[in-house]
Amino acid sequence: MIPEITFGRHIRVVLDVGCGVASFGAYLLSRNVLTMSVAPKDVHENQIQFALERGVPAMASVFATRRLLYPSQAFDFIHCSRCRINWTRDDGILLAEVDRMLRGGGYFVWAAQPVYKHEEALEEQWEEMLNLTTRLCWNFLKKDGYIAVWQKPSNNSCYLNREEGTTPPLCDPRDDPDNVWYVNLKPCISRLPENGYGTNVPEWPARLETPPDRLQTIKLDAFTSRPELFRAESKYWNEIVQQYVDTLRWKEMRMRNVMDMRAGFGGFAAALISQNFDNWVMNVVPVSGTNTLPVIYDRGLIGVMHDWYLTKLRIY
Repeated sequence: MIPEITFGRHIRVVLDVGCGVASFGAYLLSRNVLTMSVAPKDVHENQIQFALERGVPAMASVFATRRLLYPSQAFDFIHCSRCRINWTRDDGILLAEVDRMLRGGGYFVWAAQPVYKHEEALEEQWEEMLNLTTRLCWNFLKKDGYIAVWQKPSNNSCYLNREEGTTPPLCDPRDDPDNVWYVNLKPCISRLPENGYGTNVPEWPARLETPPDRLQTIKLDAFTSRPELFRAESKYWNEIVQQYVDTLRWKEMRMRNVMDMRAGFGGFAAALISQNFDNWVMNVVPVSGTNTLPVIYDRGLIGVMHDWYLTKLRIY
């Protein structure tokens, strides 16, 4: 439908909302795409368990009252096929959350009855969706069969040129879109960085080893430059993983689902990829440390924020 959507190149990290047993994510693995397959309701925990047993990334991420535990501009592509979420309710607050997580220039794909059925109630839902996405400044690209595709803008020009009073409004400039730990959903549009940070990432696989622009926004105290820290972490984990390969015979263990409990910039996950391991890594960033999730996602990896002391991590 959209030739510009090139999986495994500029589409590397995907969010699949209402994933079922993660068959969409499993299919995309063969195209060098990492898909965070999420169940948007607690009642689907058994499906997440089944997805993980298949060896596919999955977790429960409930669309309710708080931000999901992913940074802004995390996903190149967000997919919702029969996910049974009313995106237009409450002034579009749930779709505004999708907008926060979608990378500038990224794609939203919706496959649902309002797209293709012509019943009066469903046609009204379709018109409401078109109206809301227009106010979000998303560009409607194409509808074919039961699938509709939109693209998020890559800069703030459309937001700033909307008519006064258009909803949802822009978020307060002081709002940090990467602040996600127990932060309530906000019915507003998160601004894109004026310098293009997060939007302009290299294609895969170059982005894995390229220090991303958003590395400069990470709040940490250091005597060396952030790119030097990035390269030092990569060098360290490449050496450690090589030792694991040599002494622990990791290749023979056939690991599939791996968790890094203190992920930093994602160097451990990147080292496993460089060693051609057939696995995926859930990079966990503790809330007590520096929020490096934007860097992890810009590298083409996946991760989540968590408090190891107070709550259970809902990856089953």
